[in-house]
Amino acid sequence: MNTGLLILRLVTGLLFVGHGIQKVSHRLGGHGIEGGAAEFRADGFRGGRLTAAAAGLGQITAGLLLGAGALTPLAATIAAGVMTVAATVKWRNGLWVQHDGYEYPLVLITLPAVLTLTGPGRWSVDRALGLLSWAPWWTAAAVGLGVLSGLVTRAVLARPTPQH
Repeated sequence: MNTGLLILRLVTGLLFVGHGIQKVSHRLGGHGIEGGAAEFRADGFRGGRLTAAAAGLGQITAGLLLGAGALTPLAATIAAGVMTVAATVKWRNGLWVQHDGYEYPLVLITLPAVLTLTGPGRWSVDRALGLLSWAPWWTAAAVGLGVLSGLVTRAVLARPTPQH
């Protein structure tokens, strides 16, 4: 079980880190902070560079925490927030990723939530700190707070639709 949790944490965490790096740099196929800003503007957000930087840094932070198994509920909160914003962009396309739907953001919300429920395993910072097991309400609170923060972010940063 511990080996499985380690692999799950590392893969999920590194994917988050990679997405964040793409948002803020030209590494890993990214288009730099300007490209990230343009993507957010195209998705109906205001804020451009700041929005891209916040999303990228959120993804990097969540990924590093998940990979290390450190403060797993906080990692789940950050991941759920960032990926909820992504899901709101893709919502109109339906669930499935082949139609640019929200399937992948949903998976990236669920994995950190499950890691909070199960605990990050023996080979984790949380275990070293004696925080291996979190009560189920921690998961609900962490993911709920993350989803709420993502929805608030979407509402606050949405560009107004021009009136005709």
